[in-house]
Amino acid sequence: MSADPSWLGLVEHLHTTPRAFLPMQSQESIELVAGEGIVGDRYRIGVEQGFYSEKPEEGRQVTLFEAEVLEIIQRDYKIELLPEEHRRNITTRGVPLNWLVGKRFHIGACLVEATRLSIPCRHIEEILERQVFDAMVHRSGLNCRILEGGTVRRGDVIRPA
Repeated sequence: MSADPSWLGLVEHLHTTPRAFLPMQSQESIELVAGEGIVGDRYRIGVEQGFYSEKPEEGRQVTLFEAEVLEIIQRDYKIELLPEEHRRNITTRGVPLNWLVGKRFHIGACLVEATRLSIPCRHIEEILERQVFDAMVHRSGLNCRILEGGTVRRGDVIRPA
């Protein structure tokens, strides 16, 4: 089954952090740099300071997470997980992230390619001091490579390429 080409989503929240273990910082806009990552973020290629920086990955230049999953975790696990707590850069609404691996899509004026689904790790439980790993299995977001950079703002449209 493939993603429905008629979907249309939105950027709800944007977050970055310069180093592993630091809290994610809310942003009104972020600057995506093709082939590198996000200006000021821990996984930008060449300045990596994230938890997985010893395993550089071109396909982790920008990460996305579904706002709907935050609601599911609250409903099914009774765990409140805030947009800055899932540790991904862009919180989306209306975007079928799990179906986009290998696909290209636009985030505002930028073009990205989904490389793989994000995998939760126990590290997030260390940071949050809450048991969220099980709730995030199979719905932990999407890793992408930036093909065409630019500025992404809260409220930008996300659409198939």
